[in-house]
Order: sequence, then C-alpha cells, then structure tokens
Amino acid sequence: MEPIKLDYSDIQFADNGKLKLLIIVGTRPEIIRLAAVINKCRLYFDTILAHTGQNYDYNLNGVFFKDLKLKDPEVYMNAVGDDLGATVGNIINCTYKLMVQTQPDALLILGDTNSCLSAIAAKRLHIPIFHMEAGNRCKDECLPEETNRRIVDIISDVNLAYSEHARRYLAECGLPKERTYVTGSPMAEVLHANLDEIEASDIHKRLGLEKGKYMLLSAHREENIDTEKNFLSLFNAINALAEKYNMPILYSCHPRSKKRLEQSGFQLDKRVIQHEPLGFHDYNCLQMNAAAVISDSGTLPEESSFFTSVSKPFPAVCIRTSTERPEALDKACFILAGIDTKSLLQAVDTAIALQQAADYGTPVPNYTDENVSTKVVKLIQSYTGVVNKMVWRKE
Repeated sequence: MEPIKLDYSDIQFADNGKLKLLIIVGTRPEIIRLAAVINKCRLYFDTILAHTGQNYDYNLNGVFFKDLKLKDPEVYMNAVGDDLGATVGNIINCTYKLMVQTQPDALLILGDTNSCLSAIAAKRLHIPIFHMEAGNRCKDECLPEETNRRIVDIISDVNLAYSEHARRYLAECGLPKERTYVTGSPMAEVLHANLDEIEASDIHKRLGLEKGKYMLLSAHREENIDTEKNFLSLFNAINALAEKYNMPILYSCHPRSKKRLEQSGFQLDKRVIQHEPLGFHDYNCLQMNAAAVISDSGTLPEESSFFTSVSKPFPAVCIRTSTERPEALDKACFILAGIDTKSLLQAVDTAIALQQAADYGTPVPNYTDENVSTKVVKLIQSYTGVVNKMVWRKE
C-alpha cells in the first residue's frame, strides 16, 4: 500500500470565482450514490473530490469511476491504518490537513462510513457541512454505521434526508427543521443514466449463466461476516438454499468476506460460486435477471424500487434483521429475511412466489426522483452563506 498522504501543498482549487466545494468519499456505495451529484457539482462549483482510501481495492473503487464516467479524485489519502482506531484517526487527520491547505467553502459527504467522520475536521474548522443520506436509523446499536450516523447528523449544518421517515428521526434528535431537507435518494438518477449500458451487459454470456436460472448473493457487512455466530448461520443458510433450489448462487465476494471464508475453512456448497466484486453495469444486469437477489447491501431497497419503476422488478431479499429504510418496506420493495436457515428459506420462497404471481411492490416516490443532483447543488449554493452567517457568525 502507498504511504499515508499528509502533505497537500500540491492540491488547490481553481479559484475561478465559483463556490469551492470539497467532496469526500471512501467506499464503493458512496461513489455509486454520489456519481450524478459529483458530476453536477463539477459543472457548477469549483470542486475537489478526495478519496480517503477506506476501500482501496480496485474492484471496490476504480472500476466504478470508469463505469460511472467519473473523473478520478484529485486526492487519494491512503488513510487506511492497521486497525479501526488508526483508520479513523488517519481520516480525521488527513482531511483536517487537506481542509487547512485548500480552504473549501463547504464540505459534502454522504452516508455513514468512517470516511464521513471527516465532518469532525470540518466542524472544528468552521466549514459548512452538507450531509446526504442523513437521518437514516435502523435502531440497532450493534452496527458501527449507526454510531457514525448519529455523530455525523448531529455535527452537520445542513442534513439532506432521503425520506420523511429520516426527516422525522432528525427532528427527534432536536436538529433544526429549517436546515433539514428531503432530497430523495440519488440512486435513481445514477441507474437511469446507466440503464442502457446495464441492459447491454454481456455478463451472463461471460459467466455462462442463464437468465432467471441463478441467484445473486452479496454479503459483506461487519455484523454478518466478522461475528462467528452470524457468519456460520448465514452461510449454512446459503448452502441450504443452494441445495433446495439446485441452481447457481453467484456470490459477489468482498475482499473481507473472501478472507474470512478462507480463514474459517468453511465449505461452501459447490453451487455457490465466489466471484470478485463486479462492476456497476454487470452487477445490476445480474440483479434484474436473477431468480432472487440476496443481499445485505444498503442500496438493495433503492435498486429494487428503481427497477420496479421501469418494469424490471426482481425478488429482493435483505439478509439483515433491521433496516434504515422503512419507507422501502412501506412499499413492499424487499423482504427482511434475517440470517438463519429457516427464515432465509421462507423469505426467498415468498419473494420468488410473489414474483411469479406478478405481485410486485410499489416504487418508493423518494427513490425514483431523477433531479436529486440539482436539488443538492441548489441547497449547497443557498445555505453555505446562511450557515457561515447564522452558525459561525462570519460576515
């Protein structure tokens, strides 16, 4: 790995008279969700994109910049440390130094990753913070993301929620209503812009899979992989699923998941096929043609809602026991399955039966909006000055 970058004297804004915006990402979900927003911000702001290096594998990052037609980040921090404490400390330290050097007018972050803790540095430097995906809560304190959500929501100056559920959670925290907005999810804008390329993917031919005759699996969350009891429960259930349906289960395998499987010596059923993480177009093509999609990804409800809205629904089963997207359950976009064998088999059976009966869920209105990037640009332009005046008393 490259050494941590602590000197940012080579990084500067164009100083072209536009608002100077720093966007910080560090993981695949952030890159995907922010793709349209990043491109829109580059049009209207003087923008620097910084990558913390939280996920440093090319298949978790680089391939998505290519697929989503994103310009490479101006900054790679390489902030991953030997353990969680070192990584979080490095992220805050690196982003602090970058902000001191570049003096951005505003910071934009999305979600609940460790990279979002860069907001701590911005807060101490009195830089207005705009937080997308604010207010999401699963009410499960065992999840590390839940802690990050609470921290980042509280210290952000303008919270941009996906739904009214999320806005209510923010209000319950006592955050100012006048600086909380519902923008909707940015995923529909990204998916719609890439739909032709998703449909044109030849991934089935390359993998020798028949449409509708396989299942797609994505399991990478800390609570599912790093906790021994949950790990064994989940993969015993996956093996049982492969045996019952007697069809390939393609596992898009995160590096951490692959390492955990190797270290444990757990034997996957021969029908469970491990594959390195797939690109955006290939993965979504596999999703919309799968007999069932079994995933612990936070984007699953949004993807399910979008593909239902364009008449390409797929059976979506979430291998978790809680969700921070209750609005998607409101509209029956997915089934919350848990990770034990009985619950997972029942959930998959139900999802497939509903699909065969053409009994689909309803798209979530906040997940089908295709002008979220425009909303974000206008809110950043509108509120940077307001925050400086009302919060930091800058003239």
